[in-house]
Amino acid sequence: MVKYEKKESLIERQKKAEEAFLSDFQNGNYSYDKPLVVLNPYLISPLTAMILFRTSTKQEVTLTVKGKTTEGNIVHRFPAETEHVLPVYGLYGGYENTVELSLSGGEKSEIKIQTDPLPPEVPVPTFCKPNKEHMGDNVIFLTQTSKADALACDYAGDVRWYLTINVCFDLKRLSNGHLLVGTDRLIRLPYYVSGTYEMGVHGKIYKEYRIPGGYHHDTFELEDGNILMLTQMPDAATVEDVLALVERKTGKILRLWDYKKLLPYQCQSTYSGTGTAHDWFHNNAVWYDKKTNSITLSGRHEDAVINIDFVTGDLNWIIGDPQGWPEEYVKKYFFKPVGEPFEWSYEQHGVVVCPDGDIMMFDNGHYRSKIKEHYMKAKDSYSRGVRYRINTKDMTIRQIWQFGKERGGDFFSPYICNVEYYDEGRYMVHSGGIAYKNGEPLEGLGSTDGTGSDCRLNAVTCEIVNDEVVYELHVPSNVFRAEKLPMYYAGEVAELGEGQALGAMSVTPEWDTEVPAEPTNEEIPDHYGAVLTEENDRITFNATYEKGELVILILEDEAGCQHRYYVDTSAPGNYGAMCVGTFLKNDPRNIDVFVNKAGLKGKMKVKLLLENKIYDSNIEIDF
Repeated sequence: MVKYEKKESLIERQKKAEEAFLSDFQNGNYSYDKPLVVLNPYLISPLTAMILFRTSTKQEVTLTVKGKTTEGNIVHRFPAETEHVLPVYGLYGGYENTVELSLSGGEKSEIKIQTDPLPPEVPVPTFCKPNKEHMGDNVIFLTQTSKADALACDYAGDVRWYLTINVCFDLKRLSNGHLLVGTDRLIRLPYYVSGTYEMGVHGKIYKEYRIPGGYHHDTFELEDGNILMLTQMPDAATVEDVLALVERKTGKILRLWDYKKLLPYQCQSTYSGTGTAHDWFHNNAVWYDKKTNSITLSGRHEDAVINIDFVTGDLNWIIGDPQGWPEEYVKKYFFKPVGEPFEWSYEQHGVVVCPDGDIMMFDNGHYRSKIKEHYMKAKDSYSRGVRYRINTKDMTIRQIWQFGKERGGDFFSPYICNVEYYDEGRYMVHSGGIAYKNGEPLEGLGSTDGTGSDCRLNAVTCEIVNDEVVYELHVPSNVFRAEKLPMYYAGEVAELGEGQALGAMSVTPEWDTEVPAEPTNEEIPDHYGAVLTEENDRITFNATYEKGELVILILEDEAGCQHRYYVDTSAPGNYGAMCVGTFLKNDPRNIDVFVNKAGLKGKMKVKLLLENKIYDSNIEIDF
């Protein structure tokens, strides 16, 4: 028997939740000293709330979430209204929080909000060098790669926010104050998701942008509001080598840049120690520079940062070790180092273009060579934030700053991580992929290899002012990126109404080989534990198979025409760059098959070919 579930989208569930608390508000008599308090109003952000009340005249309200010390207070002023719907951010977990409401008319009240303890999925910091003066009203938002929830920590290392859905990759603040982060909707292993969520700190989804090729790693908002997103061609032979320009209002893809047209992608001598023909570039960062009207892209598996012209798409330059590259590329696009000290970066992440044109990045230093015989062990290696100054006229490059090399193996992250430029001499260096095995730096990646009892994960975020570490946070997890942001954005008010799903999913490719099989009148055997989940834009068929078993999911229309989808039951792939491991199953035989509704029409029966027999699910889907 197959279990069938109809799953509402998060946008739909949040709409109902919002309508419910607004209905309660409209039907009640709530005042500033006895308001309606809704904890976790949008279902996925337990350390947030909504406070609702009325005043007889228009009044401004200053809301203060009181910290465990006064330095931990989070304060926001809301504009004058008579109906007040106030988002509350920055509660502590497992704590009776005090929220103060101070009205412009002089009235004050204190509201108590009790929260549940932090769940085990939230990694509580193990060390913090606090600095309220430096951090101000900012917190550090952290998005995970290991099986842990996204969270945010304050100046003292206290957790003040987390989500209960598995958002992934970089989290950024858009110009309208909203957050942008990868969705929790996996479309393809190991970590390609449907697109991005534009959301509030309270978890409300304002827009979901769906990308046909799936989203990974990074985004960049342009001045006109449109967004650059990293993607790939749907079901191409290569991955993580395409950039999309997404229209903000519609989710429509306005333009694509395919790096295979720019670089010698089949030239294996250019690959990093982790590069493969399938994942030859592994684009993990994007940055648009208005001064040069160009896009800078980080390719981990080429040990290279490239820059392309925004208009023409032509290649401008490459930063990286030229070892193994074709001579015509070396002569035309690579820089020549000048000055000492100087080191190339290897398998870098988090590239930033500084206001003066300098290029900053997190140099992971994985292998620290393009020559296999010279590869360095993790215990001997190091990672660092580094800043390069390039001269595109004479094609020279100079290293002008670095941080992290001096910390050796205890700061070594073979994957993920980022740097941030705030002002001259004011930076963040986030080494998020630190892992140990039996006390020694782990040779593999923490997201896949750092799971045993003899392994320990760590992520270290350093805020640096004039080469002095003024704030440092350690989290027992592997953290994709860290971003320092205030909880509230300037002028923030509650934004009510249903969110939007924009863009489109691609047509799921079909298995075009007909496999001889005997139809049966039997149901799919119970031991497969099959579950079919229907969403607005796709279905997911989940079951547990034997390794190597021949399995094809079949959708059969009323005319008997079949749409076939091959289920790969072989051993899971050896992902050399598992930047996000949260989607991996504990049992690799438990497999999800995603079939998008795009391109399908009419009523279809769901069947399953197992070896040489076709079984029924007794489920019919109306596409």
